[in-house]
Amino acid sequence: MFMIASAIPKDELQRQQAVDKYNLLDTMPEERYDNITSIIAAICDAPIALITLLDKERNFIKSGYGLHLSESPRALSFCGHAILENDVMIVKDARLDVRFKNSPVVTEMKAIFYAGAQLVDSNGYKLGTLCVYDHKPRELTPAQLKALNAMAQQVMHLFEERYKNLQLEKLQLELKQRNQELKDFAGVVSHDLKAPLSNINMIATVLGKDAAVKSSVKALEYVAYLHDAATTMASYIDGMLTFYKSDELAGSDFTQISFIDLMEDLIAMSKVDDSVVIHYTPENDVSIYSSDQALHQVLLNLITNAIKYNDKEKTVIEVRFRESETCYHLAVHDNGSGIAKEKIPTIFQLFTIASDADKYGNRGTGIGLATVSRLLEQLGGAISVDSELGKGSIFQVNIPKVSEIRAIA
Repeated sequence: MFMIASAIPKDELQRQQAVDKYNLLDTMPEERYDNITSIIAAICDAPIALITLLDKERNFIKSGYGLHLSESPRALSFCGHAILENDVMIVKDARLDVRFKNSPVVTEMKAIFYAGAQLVDSNGYKLGTLCVYDHKPRELTPAQLKALNAMAQQVMHLFEERYKNLQLEKLQLELKQRNQELKDFAGVVSHDLKAPLSNINMIATVLGKDAAVKSSVKALEYVAYLHDAATTMASYIDGMLTFYKSDELAGSDFTQISFIDLMEDLIAMSKVDDSVVIHYTPENDVSIYSSDQALHQVLLNLITNAIKYNDKEKTVIEVRFRESETCYHLAVHDNGSGIAKEKIPTIFQLFTIASDADKYGNRGTGIGLATVSRLLEQLGGAISVDSELGKGSIFQVNIPKVSEIRAIA
């Protein structure tokens, strides 16, 4: 008979997200954490001291003084029980405690005494413990207990410092990428936008000279050229504005979204005609907690692309939704032209296009799918595509679930 495994906290999903955000799982030992376990072992006169993070199925040991293990099963973990307590968990003699007396940690490793202080983040989620073990039954003095709590807070300070550094590194990388994208954009402006501008100026001049012949076929052609050039410019500019606002879109407006209301909005915004059929499943309503603007932008782009890049007499699009414990999953299926395999790896890059022109003869800007990818990246999600020329495409979107508290923070 083994020990009694700890209960799962009610906020386990959010607690696990809090653990994951520090990016400490499976990292190597670090001196600053090892110093803490060494000091607390000395203060508590204990042969073993650990800094642990409670993961899905295991107890990851970030620092271990007197114990050369990197992890242990969660089911055998004292720390799984410790995070359920309101204060430091003290087990004076584990051999007499029904939860632990049959555990191999007690019977084989002779871990008789345990004291674990919780590692609690700023949102109140309990990530793991700073704990000490001894091979004999005992207690901690008030001074030792105070030191254990103080050192647990110091561990959390180190975690928070690490998180801030990770965020700074991420920001630096994003700024570097943004600068490169701006350079790329400058190149596009000098090439792709100068040509339409030149056309506008030239055609406007011709129209000015031919103003008296307003009913001439030639004048009408010039007006059409002018309109096409202006439309091309507007597409680039609008696309770039949306792309560079993607951070703001994904970072605000978190709310409960009705899937049916979302789909009805998107169908109306897509301005579909009789040649386009859009299905969605499930037809019974479900709720998605995410950024409303970002989700609209992502799906609207995928649906309008499915309409524009379709060579069939009847355009059929299906949007499927399902959810798992940790993610929302959306898939946009179409029966369109499909994407060549060699182009799939680059279609989410800025200014990359998969087709020379859509069914209306217009050339894409290469901004839409890059914006979709950026928005999902900001939401912590991802997008992938499975496509075959002539048969259509399936775009898979995954968005992690977040709690309302985390979204506000």
